[in-house]
Amino acid sequence: MDFFHGLADDLATSRCEALKDPSYVNLALSIFILLGILVSYLPQHYRIISRGTSEGISPWFILLGTTSGTCALANILVLPVSRADVACCKTISPFECIAGLLGIAQVGIQWFCFTVILFLFLIFFPRGPALPNNSNGNQYTWKTAVSVAFACLLWGLIIIFVSVGLIFARPHQLGIWANILGITGTVLAAIQYIPQIWMTWKLGDVGSLSIPMMLIQTPGSFVWSGSLAARLGWAGWSIWGLFLVTGCLQGCLLVMGICFEVKARRAKMDSEEEVQANARCIVGYIQTQGDFIETDDEGNAEVENEGTERQPLIQRKPSRTSNRVGNLSKLKGPVSEVFPVTADLHPVSAFQDVTKVLEGPLDISMSQPS
Repeated sequence: MDFFHGLADDLATSRCEALKDPSYVNLALSIFILLGILVSYLPQHYRIISRGTSEGISPWFILLGTTSGTCALANILVLPVSRADVACCKTISPFECIAGLLGIAQVGIQWFCFTVILFLFLIFFPRGPALPNNSNGNQYTWKTAVSVAFACLLWGLIIIFVSVGLIFARPHQLGIWANILGITGTVLAAIQYIPQIWMTWKLGDVGSLSIPMMLIQTPGSFVWSGSLAARLGWAGWSIWGLFLVTGCLQGCLLVMGICFEVKARRAKMDSEEEVQANARCIVGYIQTQGDFIETDDEGNAEVENEGTERQPLIQRKPSRTSNRVGNLSKLKGPVSEVFPVTADLHPVSAFQDVTKVLEGPLDISMSQPS
């Protein structure tokens, strides 16, 4: 007995005849989907590596996504239609064989890429309790990430053990097992995005979750589901239905993530504008006060301070204002060059505010006769 034992002769014959006359439109679409699946996961891989953390990604999202992907891969491998396609490779050309197995390759690539996310999630998981609280008030820890990885490994081993056992012991029941895997995978995929949607909503931010990945995968899930439905028909409802449900839930998460990103960008822009406005006000006060000090009591352009032999009876000591202006005069270049000021400040109001702050007390002393 082997992998192809138990296949009905009429099923194998009909599948081989169908593979000998491939649809080039469906072939081109299948290749496009295969490359799209591979490319769509690269932004997620890059985002986790570039940020150096997997914060913002729910451990339950990783667990359910990996287990549902494992079910999908095992489902399409043990499906009688897929096994018949593999068996036909003995009698058809290599090109026809590759074209007929693109559906299996698509699911395999999807499982592999998500498994890479599992490893990146484990490697870059924050060692401290950095992830948000769950409903019970407990925080996700490094132990949680290790438990998720162990559960995914155990689930994969169970699927392999049962599938291999049925292939050699009860091959005629592989169709039932495939349907069980399909239903299980669909249920897991249906609830896969619920923990991630909840975590994203609670954080108010996408964290390490990649929006470009979801932008590619959300419409791609519907196209992929349609391609598998055209290839496998109603007999493969359990596999293409899984990706149909996944596309709907991923679309909900995508809309939420875009809303949070737009909100964060607007808040950042408002904060930058506020900082710039405060800086313009401060610089405007400095230049306005500097321009005011450079006039004497008679309104001349500059204050004359030439020493003479006669000393006045009343002498004004330098105030705090003149000291500050003296410090400004030590700057290299004019004040307007050091502190560029926009023209949106009102000079009268600036003058009044600065004089209140910088005006010093008047100190009068009598000079002693010699």
